[in-house]
Amino acid sequence: MELTRREKRKLRLEKLRQQSSEAQKEHEQRLEQQAVQEQSKPSKSKYYIIAAVIGFVVLATVAYSAYSINKPGPYNDFAKCLSDKGAVMYGAMGWCKYTQAQKGMFGKSFKYINYHEFNDLPGIKKTPTWVINGAWHENVQSFDRLSALTGCKL
Repeated sequence: MELTRREKRKLRLEKLRQQSSEAQKEHEQRLEQQAVQEQSKPSKSKYYIIAAVIGFVVLATVAYSAYSINKPGPYNDFAKCLSDKGAVMYGAMGWCKYTQAQKGMFGKSFKYINYHEFNDLPGIKKTPTWVINGAWHENVQSFDRLSALTGCKL
């Protein structure tokens, strides 16, 4: 039995519709795959943002370090006054925790203290020992005590 022209045409149209539908599905699948691939790849802008944040943190850290190194110590004037008045501290920085504690009290300002090792002056029995106006003051001295002995203001 032979198909009429109309039936042949219907079959061709049906076949074209199926092919079109399949092509559309394939196209949608490719689009979905591309979208998944794009999502899995981090974008370059993310890398730029991360690099900018890291750069900012490093720059801020360097700036703060430079600021705090150059910032004057809180007792600079007091330490300079002690040295100007002739106060000398003798100690054992390498092993004496009390000498280290006295240094720690001054912090950055200790660089202005007239400091010598205890063996530079014979007769020192305790460290630290302050020599102020010829008098020896043994052990860690408070800032108030040093101020009273020298007349230096805190």
